[in-house]
Amino acid sequence: MTVQLPDVFGILLAVLLLMAAWTDIKTRTISNELNAAIALLAVGFWWVAGESLWPDVAIRVAIALGLFLFFAVLFILKMMGGGDVKMIAALALWLPFNALMSMLTVMALAGGVITVFLLVRQRWRPNAVRPEVPYGVAIAIGGLWVIANGLLTTSVA
Repeated sequence: MTVQLPDVFGILLAVLLLMAAWTDIKTRTISNELNAAIALLAVGFWWVAGESLWPDVAIRVAIALGLFLFFAVLFILKMMGGGDVKMIAALALWLPFNALMSMLTVMALAGGVITVFLLVRQRWRPNAVRPEVPYGVAIAIGGLWVIANGLLTTSVA
């Protein structure tokens, strides 16, 4: 089995997602530089994957912008962190629509599990403050799910 160049980009994306999850666990932040790297690496991925600017890339950029605006509203409502919003939009640049829907579904399920875990843990700590959910972990799980199931490169001929 030979490794294709789009697969190398998938590996790089997986490393960046793991870094984002780790920093979110440790500091409850995802740096702008890390999110920028995820977004900018998508441009190289489009090129090696042979994505056409119209309509493939244009649709991905439009959907990523729409997701950014949607999740920015959740940020304004203090339901999500700014780094999480940027990470979702950056990751959306990589994914064809069906893979994006899978990622968002797995992300939501993982986020729910993480939230329930933290709430149960808080329940056993009577003086604990309200838990802050490291949602970057859920986003990373969704992205890793897509990569592990080969959905990132399914549209590549």
